[in-house]
Amino acid sequence: MAKNKLLRMDNVGIVVESLDGAISFFAELGLKLGGQATIEGEWAGRVTGLGNQRVEIAMMVTPDGHSRFELSRFLTPSVVADHRNAPVNALGYLRVMFTVDDIDEMLARLYKCGAQLVGEVVQYEDSYRLCYIRGPEGLLIGLAEQLGNK
Repeated sequence: MAKNKLLRMDNVGIVVESLDGAISFFAELGLKLGGQATIEGEWAGRVTGLGNQRVEIAMMVTPDGHSRFELSRFLTPSVVADHRNAPVNALGYLRVMFTVDDIDEMLARLYKCGAQLVGEVVQYEDSYRLCYIRGPEGLLIGLAEQLGNK
């Protein structure tokens, strides 16, 4: 008898205050807007456990088409917690990392959108240059530039 297997990761959800601001930032990073919708009703609340809810969402897609971000702005119920400024060693889901062609060029573009470098850009052996930034609303984002195999 064949075992059920995991097929793929569908998306990562990020709750934001400004959907337009987050869309603009992730578009500058290189993701494409895959669509926008308002999700509402008790059926949606049955999935999330939040009861009757109303949420504006935008689906952002990576250039390779394999990964997606669901950006959500909750209209009802209101947001109950804020983890955006948690440090890198906080418990729970915290950050996402993107591989980029040129970390310096990407940082220059993202600084113009309000991003801030968390520590510094560092090189790990001869493999990667890495850094963390705070993007829109303090979201923690990692950037990695692979060295040598370009």
